[in-house]
Amino acid sequence: MSLSRRQLITAAAVGGSLAALGMPVGHAQAPVLGAGEFASLAARGYNRRFQAQPAKIYVPTTAEEVRSAVARSVAEDSRIAARSGGHCFDDFVDNAQTRSIIDLGRLNAVYWDEHHRAFSVDAGADIGTVYDALHRWGVTVPGGICLGVGMGGHLCGGGYGPLSRRFGLVADHLAGVEVVTVDDDGGAKVVAATKNGPGRDLWWAHTGGGGGNFGVVTRFLLRSPESDGSDPANALPKPPGAMLNARLILPITTEDSFVRFLGNYLGFFERHSAPGNAFAGLYAPLMIRTTGTGAAEMLILFDSEKPDARSHFDDFVATVSDGVFPPPFLTPVTQLSYPDTVNQVYYAKGVNTTRVKVKAAYLRKSYSPDQLRIFYRYVTDLRFLGESQLEFLPFGGAINAVAADATAMPARNSFMKMLIHASWRFPFDDDRYLRWSREMYRDVHADTGGVPVPNETYGGSYINYPDPDLADAAWNTSGLPWHAFYYGDNYPRLLRIKQAADPRNVFQHSLSIGRPDW
Repeated sequence: MSLSRRQLITAAAVGGSLAALGMPVGHAQAPVLGAGEFASLAARGYNRRFQAQPAKIYVPTTAEEVRSAVARSVAEDSRIAARSGGHCFDDFVDNAQTRSIIDLGRLNAVYWDEHHRAFSVDAGADIGTVYDALHRWGVTVPGGICLGVGMGGHLCGGGYGPLSRRFGLVADHLAGVEVVTVDDDGGAKVVAATKNGPGRDLWWAHTGGGGGNFGVVTRFLLRSPESDGSDPANALPKPPGAMLNARLILPITTEDSFVRFLGNYLGFFERHSAPGNAFAGLYAPLMIRTTGTGAAEMLILFDSEKPDARSHFDDFVATVSDGVFPPPFLTPVTQLSYPDTVNQVYYAKGVNTTRVKVKAAYLRKSYSPDQLRIFYRYVTDLRFLGESQLEFLPFGGAINAVAADATAMPARNSFMKMLIHASWRFPFDDDRYLRWSREMYRDVHADTGGVPVPNETYGGSYINYPDPDLADAAWNTSGLPWHAFYYGDNYPRLLRIKQAADPRNVFQHSLSIGRPDW
């Protein structure tokens, strides 16, 4: 099947207007479409710092249409980028080299695949759509808390969320992947790669190897490792029947209160990071905003199925609040069903309007008080009031029950992710906020070359929070190449798979597999 007249949007090279370009032989010419539709799709990326200027945008609805789009782009020597939910934090899609965007937003079905005995999830489906669809069978995946994120990028990087401490990464439930690859002769083909069948290496590469590396994913096959797929109601984890939720809010008035509160929080999760621990059902992301005094807000979610859930909830609040003055304020604790928690407490879809820079680290041990004081100085700097924030995102639990080489994502002995999320409105502030985020990261990790070198304290970083600074010797003075932070000892295998699956290096970006170390 070639692309129909509704699957291709093109832009003229001059004048900013839209024009019809030739369709494949035997098909009508592409329609002339309004500039607004093209511009909207071109600008669908999350980070306003980057804006692609593609010549063509493909909007396929089937795997064969994706294959046709890839084939045409290769034949035209047009740099390809695939977009799922559009939430990439950096310029993997939105950069000057991208000439063909394959927008997967209309490839978004979720259904039970009888042949593969697994749930089929199209790469363009967002997390909220997946949760809603799986609810029909009484199952779920331990995916993210931001409902608008697309599965195409989310799962390829590993994928985690509020239920991951109980059920692992989303990638831990990947049974197979369908992907369009390009061979050495430039031919595009749809390939099915499964965990226990053909293409095992290509399957493995998509369990944390990052998006945009090996081809264009069209769909995932999801089934938990312990399931044989005979019954869809048992093929994926069953969510908790209900969850407790509340917010713990702390106006940070002094450096000591900041250090005490954050130290309590990190220490708690470090102590409760083993698989199956009593607090595996707890997810409590902490956001510290740059408000001049530093306002900390923690969303607390706790699986309430066990009889002692509320007492555990209270123990956690008491532990993180211990010795903090003035004490944090707890909003009323509410119990909701799992679907209502997703719909009312998880973060709804939205459009980002800010310019962003992110920098992340996995923690295997808590930051020291001196490091926390560095964070305090940066987040309370009055020159940077606004929408930026420092985030801590609980990890560990069931994630740590999996061997580091069982999937491409090696961070299997960490308990927390740290995320610096710089956010601002105007281009003239770019240098100022970029330096703020980079210098904070460098100063906190000064003992290891300005970066979280994988060791007994740190676990590197997360490819879904990409940071090209790790490939820049000006900001990474550790001597370790960028891929050591994202893939560790798994990188040589990923490189071999890349060379086999994409011998022409069609699929590339600023942190793609196979790019130079520096």
